[in-house]
Amino acid sequence: MSQSPMPTELKLQQSERQLVVTFNTGETFILPCEYLRVYSQSAEVTGHTPDQAVLQVGKQSVNVDAITPVGNYAVKLHFDDGHDSGIYTWDWLYTLGKHQTEYWQDYLNRLAKAGHRHPDIPPTPLNEIL
Repeated sequence: MSQSPMPTELKLQQSERQLVVTFNTGETFILPCEYLRVYSQSAEVTGHTPDQAVLQVGKQSVNVDAITPVGNYAVKLHFDDGHDSGIYTWDWLYTLGKHQTEYWQDYLNRLAKAGHRHPDIPPTPLNEIL
């Protein structure tokens, strides 16, 4: 039976607004605070069912103020926008790192579909709008 990856180092880089997580697999992931915030596993974000999920908008400049250990299986991230109800298990942090490109693109797609602009979404050419 294989064990789940465990972090060997968590390093909050507030000036870059990112969390660097190194796992015992040798992998290191640089997770932007915005990405962590929009993929929080809290009921406020995910809802209690998938149709209750709330799209997080305008989180580009969010940062993490503090990190609190939760047992030996997770951390709670305290964001500077007041959000602190999500628990980030080691498995969830690893999943966010492994799937960062696809999860981020999915988030950008959902933002665009909801009519929101994000700096990472290139502007639509005028001829496509008309």
